[in-house]
Amino acid sequence: MIKEQELKEAIAECEGTKNPNANTCVKLAAYYTIMDRLYAGKAPALDTGYSFESRAQIPYSASPFSQAVEKAGIEKAYPVIDELMEVLYVTNRPLYESVMAKIEY
Repeated sequence: MIKEQELKEAIAECEGTKNPNANTCVKLAAYYTIMDRLYAGKAPALDTGYSFESRAQIPYSASPFSQAVEKAGIEKAYPVIDELMEVLYVTNRPLYESVMAKIEY
C-alpha cells in the first residue's frame, strides 16, 4: 500500500515544480485522488498562490459536453476526462495524439 507520507512528498514535489506541464498536472491529480481514496479527508489543501478569480474564464459552449462540465465543475470533470484520455491512448492512439497535439499547441 502507498504510504501517506510518500503521497504528501509526491504532492509537494509536483506543487514545487517551477515549470509544470500537463504531465505534472496529471500526476498531481492522480496523487490527490489516491490520497482522497486511501486517506479520506487528509489530502492537503491546494496552495495555488493565486486567486481563481484572476484566472481566465473557461469558454463554455452550448455543446452538451461543455454544459455538463460547466454544471459539474472542472474539479469533478477533470478525472473523467483524464480517464477517457487513458482509454484513448490504449484503444485509439492516433485520436489520442491528435487531441494531445491540439492541447499542447
